Amino acid sequence: MNNNIFLVFEGIDGSGKSTQVKLLTDKLKEEGYKVYSTFEPTDSPIGSIIRNVFNHRVEADDRTIAGLFVADRLDHLLNKTNGILKKLEEGYIVISDRYYFSSYAYHGVHMPMDWVINANSMSANLLKPTINIYVDISPEVSMSRIIKDRSSIELYENKEYLKLVREKYFEAFELLNDQENIFITEGNRNSDLISEDIWDRIQTYIK
Repeated sequence: MNNNIFLVFEGIDGSGKSTQVKLLTDKLKEEGYKVYSTFEPTDSPIGSIIRNVFNHRVEADDRTIAGLFVADRLDHLLNKTNGILKKLEEGYIVISDRYYFSSYAYHGVHMPMDWVINANSMSANLLKPTINIYVDISPEVSMSRIIKDRSSIELYENKEYLKLVREKYFEAFELLNDQENIFITEGNRNSDLISEDIWDRIQTYIK
């Protein structure tokens, strides 16, 4: 899979990464590339359970949630219909809104990060991103955007928790810096400026 391009966007809630996924997808398609954009948690049956937990319809322990993400991620990679590995084999550039760094950061708040990394090691061994793009914003900006744009607040969406998640992201980046390609972009700017920043960075990989 080394010759294929797998781009991952990361960030705390409200960072604008989903907007950047769309902008980059549109830009690559304009340039004539085959692009498949996707997200985690997925819309698979496993992902639906996770979303029900996030929306307070189902109660689950943090360790259970972490395990559900492990399973959802493996299905995301290996699904024979629309899995990431299949799409790469078909010649698509794949862009994902979240991947295993999200688990390292969000679940690393509740349990040892080494455990979370090890739990996701099969996914990491199957496929590492060509580049992890982290859109960095403050927890204060995150919450102001969430409150403005959402009709309800999901599990984990509070300023104190997101502060810890952001810290865990940077802890994971430092821990895995020699194993992962990580690009951090300032997310408090206009979305077009962020998009230009990202486009400049990925040119090396798509040409």
